[in-house]
Amino acid sequence: MSGPQPRPGILDIAPYVPGDSKAEGIAEPMKLASNESSLGPSPRAIAAYRAMAEKLHRYPDGASADLRGAIAKHHGLDRERVVCGNGSDELIALLTKAYAGPGDEVLFTEHAFAMYPIATLAAGAKPVVAKEKNLRADIDALVAKVTDRTRIVFQANPNNPTGSYLTKDEIERLHRALPARVLLVIDAAYAEYVTRNDYTAGTELAEKAPNVVMTRTFSKIYGLAGLRLGWMYGPAAIVDAINRTRGPFNVTLPAQAAGVAALADVAHIDQARTMNDHWLPWFSDQARALGLEVPPSVGNFVLVRFPKANGKDANAANEFLLKRGIILRKVAGYGLPDCLRVTIGNEAEMRATVAALADFMKR
Repeated sequence: MSGPQPRPGILDIAPYVPGDSKAEGIAEPMKLASNESSLGPSPRAIAAYRAMAEKLHRYPDGASADLRGAIAKHHGLDRERVVCGNGSDELIALLTKAYAGPGDEVLFTEHAFAMYPIATLAAGAKPVVAKEKNLRADIDALVAKVTDRTRIVFQANPNNPTGSYLTKDEIERLHRALPARVLLVIDAAYAEYVTRNDYTAGTELAEKAPNVVMTRTFSKIYGLAGLRLGWMYGPAAIVDAINRTRGPFNVTLPAQAAGVAALADVAHIDQARTMNDHWLPWFSDQARALGLEVPPSVGNFVLVRFPKANGKDANAANEFLLKRGIILRKVAGYGLPDCLRVTIGNEAEMRATVAALADFMKR
């Protein structure tokens, strides 16, 4: 006899595959696969986390009030319109389940974050993919895919894994082209790394539009990936819907404390951004000098495109670097089989990666 069967669509989900964290035979590999902060968490965040050790028998504040207040103060927002989550992944899933279901469509671009199709299928909705142009979201292609069944459009800005971004004007043009019933989710996980004058994380739209939500994370520049901490900002009606459906204690006590402390350590975040501002262009230039294609990126990572020739392709490069103890991210699952994604690390990591790539290319 067969047991219970999952709903249609669940078994169509390709499970999320995280970046590797181990290299065989290497005790302490250089992990440049998951876009983690090369600087690590703020010392203040570490201290705040440790201070919670004696309180682990207590439930956390289900409303994350102190953390929401700190986020609101730091970004100049209305704290009542902030929702905290177990990583922005949880909020993406909650938004999808709240606003899409069987018979509905959820739209995103071809090289978009893998959690969008996973959340869509888990909600019983249909993923719809729009082609990109030169590794950038194509607004006209996105709008052309909107139908009467479209309920959500996800737009990562900057996009992972491509590192490209849409300007403030482009995001606003996309929003204007969407019907009022369609929810636009601007996923700004890497916003803190972007220093372009024409960029916006989406705060202004989420502030004034009834159908726009911005999601953010503490996993990247704040260095708290291991705590799973994210947040969203949006209209009161959408905030209300998510608060009705999220778990009552979805953010742990140590995560809340560390998040408040991390926001207060502005100097630490500035240092992380400064490091990235230096080593991202340095690594990109060095890799291009080896004959590799490196599309421009505004995140803390870059794509490196390898030749398709046997022995020189992305898979061969990945195996070669693994033997050197350097872990990069394969992105074939994102439709980029000829590329590897490289997190921008510290000086030693970047120099070692360039040296390994140089040896690989001249084999």
